[in-house]
Amino acid sequence: MSYRKIAMQPDKKIALVAHDNKKRDLLEWAQYNRDLLAHHEVYATGTTGATLDRQLGFRIHRLQSGPLGGDQQIGAKIADNEIDFLIFFWDPLEPMPHDPDVKALLRMAVVWNIPIACNRATADFMISSPLMDGEYDRLVPDYEEYRARRIDWGAGTERGARDSAEGEE
Repeated sequence: MSYRKIAMQPDKKIALVAHDNKKRDLLEWAQYNRDLLAHHEVYATGTTGATLDRQLGFRIHRLQSGPLGGDQQIGAKIADNEIDFLIFFWDPLEPMPHDPDVKALLRMAVVWNIPIACNRATADFMISSPLMDGEYDRLVPDYEEYRARRIDWGAGTERGARDSAEGEE
């Protein structure tokens, strides 16, 4: 598979997400790293976004609560290259009623090769990396071959395999 480069600018687009039992941890982490975060563009879901906006004193792009579509909004922004990395404090000991949304979000982060921190130690390493404030070329698989794949729609369908090979999905 071939790869393409996606440039990350010095000011990153960061998504901050935390489940209920981890919101305090994320808030403490963000307050400690406030000055590092302040010159980046920060996105957050639901009540996490509202609290961070109030406590940090700089603009947070607020999305829906995770279970109400916020996780999916962030996933879509990752796919559209509008999020450079994800800090997602989730509780491995608590059941997640919206587990499919969480898995989809993490999957998008892996598919589009963005850094992910799921705990405080990893977030500390990411935010203090020398790559954080510089340009970085992220390598992403070139999905054009996947998009152009040939699909056999079967006999009796209005669309044959020839149509799908022309790029229609």
